[in-house]
Amino acid sequence: MSKIPEEIIKRPLLTEKGTSMGEAGNKVLFEVAMRSSKIEIRKAVEKIYNVKVTTVRTQIVRGKIKRVGRSVGKRANWKRAIVTLAEGSSIDFFVQA
Repeated sequence: MSKIPEEIIKRPLLTEKGTSMGEAGNKVLFEVAMRSSKIEIRKAVEKIYNVKVTTVRTQIVRGKIKRVGRSVGKRANWKRAIVTLAEGSSIDFFVQA
């Protein structure tokens, strides 16, 4: 089943950990669809951002237990992708005007 790249890549994760990974090893974090594979993630990032991807690593992040008053609930699980870009490639999320 072929998905469009915007369905696979939900959003970039702009966190402190992701920023330090980007500075150290040219890596970028994304929140991706749960049912997407590493190959689909690679193709989607290459198409959306026009960069060359060398490796993709994925993690399932468990949703936290939350409570409101007496009722207890759980946030949904989500998938994170750590994308390593090729030498010379970069993604700039903060474009200056």
